[in-house]
Amino acid sequence: MNDLTGEQKRAVETTDGPVLIVAGAGSGKTRVITHRILNLIKNGMPPESILAITFTNKAAKEMRERVMKLISTERPSGAPPSTDWRSGRPFVCTFHALGVHIIRENAALLGLTRHFTIYDRSDSKRAIKEAMARLGIDPKVHDPGLLLNIISRAKGEAKDASSFWGSTKGPVEEMAARVWDGYSSILKADNALDFDDLLLKSAELLRRPEVRARYNALWKRVHIDEYQDTNRIQYEIAAALAGPSQELCVVGDADQNIYSWRGATIENILRFEEDYPKAAVITLEKNYRSTKTILAAANAVIEKNTMRKKKTLFTDNHQGEKIALLASYTESDEARAVADAARSLISSGTPAREIAVLYRTNFQSRALEEAFIHKNIPYQLVGVRFFERKEVKDALSYIRAALNMPAPSSSDLARIVNVPARGIGKVTIAKIAAGQEDQLPDTMRAKLANFRGMLSRIHSLIQERKPSEIVRYVIQESGLAQSFMEGKSEDEERLLNVRELVTVAANYDHLMGQEGIEALLENAALASDQDELKEDSDAVRLMTIHASKGLEFDQVFVTGLEQDLFPLKHMDEGEMSRSEEEEERRLFYVALTRARLKVHLSHSLIRTIYGTKRVNTVSEFLEDIDRGLIEDDLPDKPTGAKAIFIDF
Repeated sequence: MNDLTGEQKRAVETTDGPVLIVAGAGSGKTRVITHRILNLIKNGMPPESILAITFTNKAAKEMRERVMKLISTERPSGAPPSTDWRSGRPFVCTFHALGVHIIRENAALLGLTRHFTIYDRSDSKRAIKEAMARLGIDPKVHDPGLLLNIISRAKGEAKDASSFWGSTKGPVEEMAARVWDGYSSILKADNALDFDDLLLKSAELLRRPEVRARYNALWKRVHIDEYQDTNRIQYEIAAALAGPSQELCVVGDADQNIYSWRGATIENILRFEEDYPKAAVITLEKNYRSTKTILAAANAVIEKNTMRKKKTLFTDNHQGEKIALLASYTESDEARAVADAARSLISSGTPAREIAVLYRTNFQSRALEEAFIHKNIPYQLVGVRFFERKEVKDALSYIRAALNMPAPSSSDLARIVNVPARGIGKVTIAKIAAGQEDQLPDTMRAKLANFRGMLSRIHSLIQERKPSEIVRYVIQESGLAQSFMEGKSEDEERLLNVRELVTVAANYDHLMGQEGIEALLENAALASDQDELKEDSDAVRLMTIHASKGLEFDQVFVTGLEQDLFPLKHMDEGEMSRSEEEEERRLFYVALTRARLKVHLSHSLIRTIYGTKRVNTVSEFLEDIDRGLIEDDLPDKPTGAKAIFIDF
């Protein structure tokens, strides 16, 4: 307690009634939560009567370990030496783990057995397709993934199949409602729940007075971390667990709400005092992580937002270095500049694992990966590497299969023969593999002939066209581009990635014909086959800003600071709404506050997107930062790369 600030002590010692802890980035919120739990125990609260909920397994593991370490080294004042006051344990978990716990204890009320099955995304998609088939809905015409996303979002808004029927908007949602009924039947028959049901069904159980009363009696104090990231169903669960006494302590920061696209509702934290009028509100503004320079920039960026609880981060840390600004001509120049700067930092003694390179969208990782590979700098991509992404591997499989015509490998054939869907199923593939193609119906043999004809055409073009032209042709003729254009949400990212592959292929256009394609495939194979780096390995971290949430590093690079890339303007959309603008600004704020010692911002004058080189203006976010906080790094010499115009 002696090491806590005044506001931190107040948060730890305010143990009755609703409490809102507005915890700025790097303000020691985990420390506050764990010490609050310890304080409750030292003042007589049984450990098993305390519940703490957070969002990720990593965060829950860290909090659990820190709580148990504190408990093991502290004793309640006046407790006799013979008392084993540490025998109980607080329940520290994620929302979904809590859902599993509640459902298993009350499975019979839901018509489930205790050992029910939990569907993952692929299981759910398979069941959605089955439900569509029962209704005569063609999955080649209507995207099962889109219908699953609609159902998932509705469950996050605390709707079940019946209540969703009354709120549908348009024919697609009406179709999703019809499919949902069948999907629920499939889940029930399989004694299964999907990932969203873990929250929806636990909330359903907590609506029962007898169930809610049992958990209110069990957990006397409830803590929820990252409250700004809760959706409607999580909000309801929190309120139910708090009970009539409203013993709820929530910790969060509206300035770090960056997940609206998956249902998080910033209003949950902004209206907490309306929902709980007797709430004590404690604001933690002292930052222990970053330098004064970094915080000055972060404060200047976020103060433009209106949907927030006003606060200003400060620190006792030193002033620190100015923010570096790397201005490059192309994304390749930018990637090389970032890699060179990272290598220089490593040579000067900075551990590679203390360097993070952040970007707004996944497709930006490709140029960065190539630069780090070329310069032999160890890195770990948090997420899936560019050449390991399914849509990229599919496109490369088409090229590899065509290159090997008339005898493509069975693995490439199995991967692409029905991607996108063209009515060639697993039974057909099995017959082909077994040498029984002559037993197939005439219609199926005609489909296979058309497919092989396409591969033969690609094979012929490989001998005479540039690699970028080949990739463009494959994406178009295979139907991949069209299938992603017709989708929603994550299909936009997939379309960006396959279009980025055209840009990659352009790097080999100086090698005509088969030589260029072989070089492309070799580069992709080498990048994909790198060993996965472990979390504790000494490697530079490459990740999206979303993935960096909750992490911190000595040196942080924020790349692609160009208007319409960051802040990101989505394809085929009009002007951004005010809420979208503010979320993009919060995302930049999160990126800045990941850094302890120094931030490096970068942008390029020209960036190739969808195979077309575009001249960019710098991000409006750079205008928010006082120029006195920034040191400029002049751009490298032009690469002389030619523009490639591709019209999809």
